Amino acid sequence: MKKAVFFDIDGTLIDCLNGLTDITPRVKRAIRELQTKGNHVFIATGRPYAFLNEALINFGFDGFVLANGAYVKVGDKCIHKEAIEKEVVRELVDKFEELNIEYILQGEEYSYIKDDHKSLHSFYDNYNISKKYLTGEFDLEEIEAYKLEMLCKDQKGIDFCASLGKDRFSYLDNPDGSFELYSKTHSKASGILKVLEFLDIPVENSYAFGDGKNDIEMLSTVGCGIAMGNADDFVKSYAKKVTDTVHNDGVALEIERFIL
Repeated sequence: MKKAVFFDIDGTLIDCLNGLTDITPRVKRAIRELQTKGNHVFIATGRPYAFLNEALINFGFDGFVLANGAYVKVGDKCIHKEAIEKEVVRELVDKFEELNIEYILQGEEYSYIKDDHKSLHSFYDNYNISKKYLTGEFDLEEIEAYKLEMLCKDQKGIDFCASLGKDRFSYLDNPDGSFELYSKTHSKASGILKVLEFLDIPVENSYAFGDGKNDIEMLSTVGCGIAMGNADDFVKSYAKKVTDTVHNDGVALEIERFIL
C-alpha cells in the first residue's frame, strides 16, 4: 500500500534563521527514495505559494498543503481552496490601518503587502522570502486572501490581534509581535485529510514531520506524527515519534530507519 508523507518547512526541512536555506543532500535522497518506491511526498506549511522558494517549488513534491490547509494542490490540480470572506478581510484591514499594524494578505499565487510596511518586509527578508510573488499594488475587492499575517508595533495592536482568536479564527502569536491568522475550519490536518481522500490512502498509511505549534494537529491526525528534535516538549508530546534535529538530518534519519 502506498504511503503519503507530509513535511513542514521551517525547522523541519530548512532553518533559514540559522543558516540552513536549502534541504540537505541526505534529506533530499531520502525523500527521493520514498517517491522511487511509489509513495507520495507533500509540503504541509503555513506558508502561501508566494513564500515557497524556487528550490522547494522545483524539487518535485507531489503537492502542497498551503496557508495552513486553506489551499491544497495535488500535482497541478487544486483540490481545495477556501478564501476568507472579502467583507471580513475589509473589516480587518480597516482595523489594522487604524492601529498601525503592518499586514500581508496571502493569496493563491501572489501575496499582497504595502511597500511602506518596511518592518514586515524586513521580517520576511530574514526568511529569504523572494519578492517575485509579492506585490504592493492591489484592490481589496479584486483579491482572495487565504491567510493573513500581521506585525504589531505596540501592546494595543497585540491585544487586538490576540482577540481575533476568540471566534472564527485561529492564530499563532510569536515572541516578535507577529501573528498568523486563518480560519478555524482550516489546519494542516484538514488539508492532509483532503489529500488522503483524493488519493484514496488510509490515514494509517500517512506520516508527518513538524516542529511548531501549527504542526500539532497534523502530528496528532496522521497515522504517525514525527516531531523534530528541535521542537519544544509541548509539540513533541503530540507526536508518536521524535527524530533528530533539522541540522542533524532528522527527516532523513526517520525515513531511512522507520518509514522505508
